[in-house]
Amino acid sequence: MIDEDTTLDHHWLKMTQVELFCDEETRMYGLIGKMKVIPGQREALASILLEGVSGMPGCLSYIVAHDPNDADAIWITEVWDSQDSHRASLSLPSVQQAIVRGKPLIAGFGERFETTPIGGQGLTTR
Repeated sequence: MIDEDTTLDHHWLKMTQVELFCDEETRMYGLIGKMKVIPGQREALASILLEGVSGMPGCLSYIVAHDPNDADAIWITEVWDSQDSHRASLSLPSVQQAIVRGKPLIAGFGERFETTPIGGQGLTTR
């Protein structure tokens, strides 16, 4: 039987190993944000946001999700190979078009979190 201290030590060692390989130059960049949508326009905005996501250099994950407690809100979770890649994506023609088309459907913005992803299902660590 594995005791709790051994399990914690194992997880701590794994986290430390990941952090050793994630220096400033190789850190991934993550964003999690909530968008408030004009009532009745959630599906339209989600569709617009999802149209322009393929082919964004450095984008490792881009997920649009419904807020199950708010019919007029969506959450966007992004993982990028770097903050610079995220910044550069904002000037891509497909992203600019999505911004122009989606802006009239946005009622406002909710919470926004910046993260430093270290790995997980679907993400490879470098």
